[in-house]
Amino acid sequence: MPTKESNIVKRTVDLKNPPPLTAGQKARLDAVAAMPDAQIDDSDAPFLPDAVWTKAAVQLPHTKRQITLRIDAEVLDFFKHTGKRYQSRINAVLRSYVQAHKAHAK
Repeated sequence: MPTKESNIVKRTVDLKNPPPLTAGQKARLDAVAAMPDAQIDDSDAPFLPDAVWTKAAVQLPHTKRQITLRIDAEVLDFFKHTGKRYQSRINAVLRSYVQAHKAHAK
């Protein structure tokens, strides 16, 4: 399969060495940290099910195979509405699920 040029830029964040926060960011974090949990508005936070595999990795594998897969319309619509590269996000969720189940099988 021929390769094609891509304008995708991959970035990673070193969690052991995060970028510095601005003074405004620090002030906002301090204000939220001082609030009781009941006062924090989390209504815009996405729903995260209590599953081990909810932390889907963004790291993409080097090789993929093209297949035909039937997915519920509701699931497909959800991922399509998240924007471009929705297929990569579906793959990341599935990969995370597989890794979680492999870890539990050991």
